Parts: sequence; structure tokens; C-alpha cells
Amino acid sequence: MNELSVNELHLDYGSGAAANQILKGVSMHLQRGEVVALLGPSGSGKTTLLRAVAGLESPKAGTIDIGERRVFDGASKLEMPAEARNLGLVFQSYALWPHKTVFDNVAYGLKLRKMGKSEIAAKVNDVLVQLGLGPLGERFPHQLSGGQQQRVAIARALVYNPPVILLDEPLSNLDAKLREEARAFLRELIVRLGLSALMVTHDQAEAMAISDRILLLNNGKIEQQGSPQSMYETPDTLFTAEFMGSNNRLTGTVVGRDGAQVQLLVDGTPLRGTARGANRSAQVQPLIRVEEVRVSATPLENALELPLLTCMYLGDRWECLFSRGGMSLRAYAKQRLDPGSYYLHMPADKLWVF
Repeated sequence: MNELSVNELHLDYGSGAAANQILKGVSMHLQRGEVVALLGPSGSGKTTLLRAVAGLESPKAGTIDIGERRVFDGASKLEMPAEARNLGLVFQSYALWPHKTVFDNVAYGLKLRKMGKSEIAAKVNDVLVQLGLGPLGERFPHQLSGGQQQRVAIARALVYNPPVILLDEPLSNLDAKLREEARAFLRELIVRLGLSALMVTHDQAEAMAISDRILLLNNGKIEQQGSPQSMYETPDTLFTAEFMGSNNRLTGTVVGRDGAQVQLLVDGTPLRGTARGANRSAQVQPLIRVEEVRVSATPLENALELPLLTCMYLGDRWECLFSRGGMSLRAYAKQRLDPGSYYLHMPADKLWVF
């Protein structure tokens, strides 16, 4: 069953000829127990879509259904206010009341719903324990770490058991190490509680780690959607391939095609690649993930020979940059490489031609 359905949603800022189209006919659904990530660059429309679902933005056309309730219908001018949609919201800034304790921050929505004191206390204490905040109920936000504040914001969104929880870049205010820990915690929590969640992020690693399905937005439209694995391993477009990983992008000429197999010339070197998408032009931009390039000191098939420019230590590996003229490639190595020229092998099935 779909907990959330969005159909042909259009949203503009302004009017007439000066209108700025933000959402251009977006359709999506969120099933019970599923986590969907809205991923895309700044300005792609992902936060606007989340805010439209929440009732914080007014679309121009389309429909939004939460479960079996229609909360927005552009044709009939139906627009249910945000407070009536019963959705859990976690903002990027956490939006905690600085003068209220953790307990009172989490209880705020229940008090607005006129619940009794004993029922509020039971629900708040239960969700604080679930999120590892049990002993912190009487503290104020300024007495908490960033990770603890984030969990208070999540607790406030979960306490009244909403059908869908909306998360607007919930980890962006955390430092890198804490962000990795919080990512694992958030995924475990969502799975354990069986939540349905829609999460905005611009971080593809975060989207792949937490979500069951990714919707990649580009200029107000869905570029591609699918499981994290399919989005990473089988992108349909150059935009998806570039956004979903760390890549080398080359310039080449197609000299032959046989189905999905493509023969190329890159900087005078013949290479074999795999066609993706519908591009049939002769001038192409082959792309390969950095981790798929193999470095060899001896000649290999389907390889470019390039001199080493520099190596950078990343802890578990070295990232090496090879360059000649206007062409550069990156590859990973287990140890620092000596100066000189190397052969950079690119498997034909991993060298994508768009």
C-alpha cells in the first residue's frame, strides 16, 4: 500500500511570463515501510517537493495523497493545511525550542493535540528511550551535542506515530565522523520501527546508505529512479552516472558499434566501451568510475598510457592523478606509486559511452 502518492505535481514561483518553474510534473510514491531519498543538486526541486508534501508550499497543479486521504488537488482547489496532514517533520536546522527542555520539545505536538498529561508522558518517555535519550529529558538543547539534538528532532517527529516522516537533510549539520555514525543509526531506527520516510539529501553516499529507493531530480523533473545499486551500477543517463559516483570523464570518437559494444579512439588509443543511453553521435564522452581503473606498470589491453602527476594519501589507499596534455585520469592504488608512466586499464563493460 502506498503511504504517499504524488501525481503530476507542478509548482511555480511568480506568475505569468516571469514565473519560475520549480517542479515540472513530478510523480512519485512511497510504500509502507519504505525509505525514499530525494537526491539532486542545488536547485533541482528536491526540497520544494518535500515542502509541498508537507503543506509548506502551494503547488499549481497535480495531486498529493497521504494514505487514502487526498491532501492536495490542483483541479478542485483542495489544499489541506500542514497541521492537518499528520506528517512527521525533521528540519535541517532541527528547529528546537531553546527555552524548552528535551521532554517539552518532544511533547509540544502532543500538547497541541490536547492529549492528557499521563498519555503525553508515556509517549514521550517511550520515544526518548527508543532513541537513546532517556536520561536527557530535563536538559535544554544547548546542553546537548549535535547528534543528540538531531535525535531530539527525530523524536519530536515520531512521537505521535505519523504515517510518513519527512527529513530535510537531517545530517547536514553534523561533522564528517558523526555524520557516518548518525547515518547508520538513522537507517537502523527506520528499519526497526517500520517507518515510511521521505528524505532530502544532496549527498549520494548518504542516499545510498539509508534509502531503499532513490529519486534523482534534475531541473524540476525526475531524471531516474531505482534502488541504490541500480542507480549506481546501471545509470541511464550521463547526468545520473556523474551524480551517483566519483568518475573519470574522457573525450573520444566512436569508430564502430556492434549492439552495446562500442569501439573508440581516445587520444589516438583504440578502446572498447559499452553504450548506455540513446546517444548515437560520433563524438562522445566515455565515463568510468575511479575505482574501476586498474593501474599497471606493464602494457595491458584496453588501457591508456599516461604519466603520473601526483598521489594523495586517503588512509586506506592512495588516489593517484595521471595527466598528459588536456587529459587527466584518477585511479586508486594500495601504495604510493613511483614517478613514471603507467597503463590505466579500463574494463570495456565499465567504460560507459553516453
